[in-house]
Amino acid sequence: MDRAQLADFLRTRREALQPEDVGLPRGPRRRTRGLRREEVATLCGMSTDYYSRIEQQRGPQPSEPMLVGIARGLHLSLDERDHLFRMAGHNTPRRSRRGDHISPGMMRILDRLDDTPAQVVTGLGETLTQTRLSVALVGNQTQYTGLDRSSVYRWFTDPGARLIFPEEDRALQGRIFTSALRSVYSHQGAASRAGEIVDALLERSEEFAAVWSAHEINLPRNDIKRMSHPELGVLELHCQTLYDTDQDQALLVYTATPGTESHEKLQLLSATGDRQPQT
Repeated sequence: MDRAQLADFLRTRREALQPEDVGLPRGPRRRTRGLRREEVATLCGMSTDYYSRIEQQRGPQPSEPMLVGIARGLHLSLDERDHLFRMAGHNTPRRSRRGDHISPGMMRILDRLDDTPAQVVTGLGETLTQTRLSVALVGNQTQYTGLDRSSVYRWFTDPGARLIFPEEDRALQGRIFTSALRSVYSHQGAASRAGEIVDALLERSEEFAAVWSAHEINLPRNDIKRMSHPELGVLELHCQTLYDTDQDQALLVYTATPGTESHEKLQLLSATGDRQPQT
């Protein structure tokens, strides 16, 4: 671990970012060049003290998950992320189209959607990051580990995962999830993570086995989704999708038609707090 170079690298990247780059207000009395340490710490998902100690060359060696958070919070490119890992004394993550690294461009877009439910997901339905209103709408989907990271896996193994959709829409949603998984499986093969998910689901879920046997590929996804919220009821939302084909990721953005009941409910979403898991 090269503490001096790591600290200098973090400082220069922090000072290069402006509040507008990450969706923060500048404020009339701002004198700091770039972002403040506490702002970066929040973006990286860690305490201000922890981040500050690293930048001041007196902190512990950051773990790989912490480095992933720093790379995301500072909007680092893949080359910059790899440099960060080397400075911190870790091997660089294996590069692949299915990596968890979110491109700086995608993060800049997401940072400007703080008042909108939005999230970045992989081809396997693994949520990498969410806006606060996305957490209010569907719950914290970044907390899962292992196979549970995949929304497809949770759909067939956790009854609570289905509660974000009205009951009458769930059969079709299960088919859509399964057809998307089959598409990824056909590209990545049986020895991939997609294959691991398929094998586990075939063993655990008779329902999945029946849907999987239909061999449906990439069923059309409606741009309009009906989402069920425990306090607000059913919201009819438009789901716009922006794809990053290099990383096999998608940015999902949920909006409602102005003047509709769903639009009024969406305005109330921020007052409901984070959605809690249901069973």
